[in-house]
Amino acid sequence: MLDRTYLRENPDEVRDALDDRGADVDVDEILELDERWRELKARGDDLRHERNQITKKIGQLVADGEDEKREAAIERSQDLKAEIEDVEDEAIELQDELQERLLEVPQLPDESVPLGVDERHNVEDRRWGFDEDHDLPEEVTPHYELGEELDIIDEERAAKTTGAGFYFLKGEGAQLEHALIQFMMDIHREQGYVDVFPPVPVTSASMRGTGQLPKFADDAYRLGGSNEEAYDDDDLWLCPTAEVPVTNMYADEILLDDDLPLKHQAYTPNFRREAGEHGTETRGIVRVHQFNKVELVNFVEPEDSYDRLEDLLDEAEEVLRRLELPYRILELCTGDLTFASAKTYDIEVWAPGDDMDDGPEEGGRWLEVSSASNFEDFQARRAGLRYRPERHESAEYLHTLNASGLAIPRVMVAILEYYQNEDGTVTIPEPLRPYMGGKEVIEGHEKVGESALGAGERE
Repeated sequence: MLDRTYLRENPDEVRDALDDRGADVDVDEILELDERWRELKARGDDLRHERNQITKKIGQLVADGEDEKREAAIERSQDLKAEIEDVEDEAIELQDELQERLLEVPQLPDESVPLGVDERHNVEDRRWGFDEDHDLPEEVTPHYELGEELDIIDEERAAKTTGAGFYFLKGEGAQLEHALIQFMMDIHREQGYVDVFPPVPVTSASMRGTGQLPKFADDAYRLGGSNEEAYDDDDLWLCPTAEVPVTNMYADEILLDDDLPLKHQAYTPNFRREAGEHGTETRGIVRVHQFNKVELVNFVEPEDSYDRLEDLLDEAEEVLRRLELPYRILELCTGDLTFASAKTYDIEVWAPGDDMDDGPEEGGRWLEVSSASNFEDFQARRAGLRYRPERHESAEYLHTLNASGLAIPRVMVAILEYYQNEDGTVTIPEPLRPYMGGKEVIEGHEKVGESALGAGERE
């Protein structure tokens, strides 16, 4: 959440920054609400002061026997009490309205973020891992076709049990998923991360704390029915990212300087409706409603947050370096930043199976597997995350950062396509083999049921 005092004192800077983001925010209306609220607060203070003075005077009038003046003073005190209540009620209503409006204001971009309208203006920082000696089949089979041929990805049966946008992983596909989760978590433990296994449902307050609400309500799954008919008693959402529960672990608490930096990692399934993405990525596991991810969440002192962002990016990259998967780093422009982010780097892995007109010279396409973001104190203000620099000093808002370490389905897509062999098998990257019982190659399975038979066999 934007600091209200900063907005009040720097309205032009805020307008310019929001314009850079392409955010449609009426700053003048928010300032007008703030001005009215401050006037009411001042009016309430004046009325309370006057009533306190009259209360003191009444005692003296009683002592002096001034009955007529005492009755007038009592009547004035009662009038003031009623007026104070009216002013306070109006101030509370304005405060609530102002709070709701501020919750809709996105983070302001850091001055180092490149200007741009959308993803077309993101800046490529560097590439890693393109090996001229790496052999690919003459024609790489897209992961969704390969997964079906090897019988390790089953979208059709998932559509029966759950609906479109979900999938079963079977046999070696499921093994590979589990291997990636453990492999990533082991790497991040080496980097000093403490494991957290959070609850999957999260409250509306937690969703607001990290910035998912109110803006992205349509993209989330609310428990208890449709978003409009959810059970009020539950007030729970399916976790869209482990960022939500892990960041809110310390909501409304004060950490100590000695606690920071605090680094947590969490594996969770994640659930997203992907609102506004209908008709895109209808095949395969690139854009789905449920996916697994290892999330890295950092809590740091403000002066350290931008150095930590660079380290966080490197920590997420390490997974791809060990898997020897080619990737690139993008610095997001102002118009492509997420709602809460002041600065973001995207990590995109190269998947050679589909030529989507966005890949490198070698063809294929880029798949985002992580966004490493610095939220500065934006989430901390919303969730009440503070720390005390010294035991005797006042508490201050800390800075939060996170990155996926990594989004697992898209890493799996890259492995199935980049390590694909001419015979349709897939070589398992060497670092993953200990997690798969020493297996070196994914060879697939025999399909089951009559649907696996040819037409002649079914007859």
